[in-house]
Amino acid sequence: MLMSQAGRTLIKGALFMVAALALSACSMFRGDDAPAGQSRADDNRDRGGVSIFGGGNNDSSASQAGIGVNSFLWRASLDTLNFMPLASADPFGGVIITDWYSDPTTPNERFKATVYILDTRLRADALNVSIFRQQQQSGAWVDATVDPATEIQIENAILTRARQLRLGQLPQ
Repeated sequence: MLMSQAGRTLIKGALFMVAALALSACSMFRGDDAPAGQSRADDNRDRGGVSIFGGGNNDSSASQAGIGVNSFLWRASLDTLNFMPLASADPFGGVIITDWYSDPTTPNERFKATVYILDTRLRADALNVSIFRQQQQSGAWVDATVDPATEIQIENAILTRARQLRLGQLPQ
């Protein structure tokens, strides 16, 4: 049986109204007592949960507004790798990717680094560094192995710099 044009329009209108009511009901779960400008991402922090944008702990020095990871690790990573050209930096995801860097004394070898900041707290396990190395052979760049100690040395340099930054901001 075919439905008339008026019947289809009525059903579409009813579905539209149900969808509009369902979407408008989403805003009623937020209380009016929240301070202006507070993000819903902060709701979990108030209940002891985990915030998806960092700042899950209530240590105000662990993260700054506008950055989703530990600010000391972020700044220390940028400071430590400042000699390498920066390809990408995502402060919300906590990823820093450098472009290829070749030391002028060894032009047939180049390095690239990726730093992952995994937590809002200043901890050794909140940092992961990956180093990539290539050597030039017959005019083409070929992947080469990286000594695992190199990645550990860079992680330690970043952690040392992060501690220095943290101690520099303590009240005297």
